[in-house]
Formats: sequence, C-alpha cells, structure tokens
Amino acid sequence: MAKSQVTFNKREKEKKRLSKRVEKQQKKEDRKANAPGGGFDDMLAFVDENGMLTNTPPDPTKKHKVDAAKIEVSIPRRENEEKDPIRKGRVEFFNTSKGFGFIKEMETQEKFFVHANGLLEDIQENNMVTFEVERGQRGMNAFNVKIIR
Repeated sequence: MAKSQVTFNKREKEKKRLSKRVEKQQKKEDRKANAPGGGFDDMLAFVDENGMLTNTPPDPTKKHKVDAAKIEVSIPRRENEEKDPIRKGRVEFFNTSKGFGFIKEMETQEKFFVHANGLLEDIQENNMVTFEVERGQRGMNAFNVKIIR
C-alpha cells in the first residue's frame, strides 16, 4: 500500500489558505456591521425638477411627459442654403518649375493646394484668383483657377 501524498508542508499551506479565507469573511462582516450610512441606498443620488442633485427621490406628481420625437440630438439641417462653388483667393505660393502651389481663400483664410493641371491660366504669387475645390488624396485641392482682372 502506498503512503499518503499529503505532506506536512501541504497541510500547513492549506491551513494558511483556510485561515485567510476565514479572516477575509470576518473583515467583510465587520465592514457591513460598522458601515457608516447603510450601503447602496445611501449612495443613490436623484435629480429634482430644478436639475439639482438630492438624496430624496423626485415627487411623481411633478412629473411631465416629454415627446422624444421633438428632441434634436444632431445639428439641424440647413434649409436650401446653396453656397457658390466659385471661391476667391490670393496665390500665397506657386513654384512654376514644379507646377504646384497654394491659394489662400479670402473669406475663411483657408489654404488649398493647387496643381498646374488645375489651372486655366498661368498664375504667379500674389495674383487674385477664382477657383473651385474638390477632395484630393491628401485634402481639398483647388481647380479651374482663373486670374481676376
């Protein structure tokens, strides 16, 4: 017959585990008995009719119904507001050898990339121009660029 595989060391470890479990349970019970307030119910907060936080539940007689369909969460739609696609700006930089540059719009002070393929006339720096914009690979690009005379 074989000997029992329970060694002295294993028994001592099991005793420690059991004593820790009992100690933990005792601490839990002590916390519940000595808890200031009383637990979860004291942690609840309510909002009154004025939007203030209180510890008393709201009065159900002051409750009013809200029509959820009338609540707008997003930005309201614009009504037939068509913006002129032709914009005006000034050529901030243009490199004729490389064929690209930047135009700064007059209204928004936004800069747009312009390539030589998008030009209708030859342009130079500080020219006042009209242009349209389209989405390119890296952002908005100016095209149909003409000098204002």
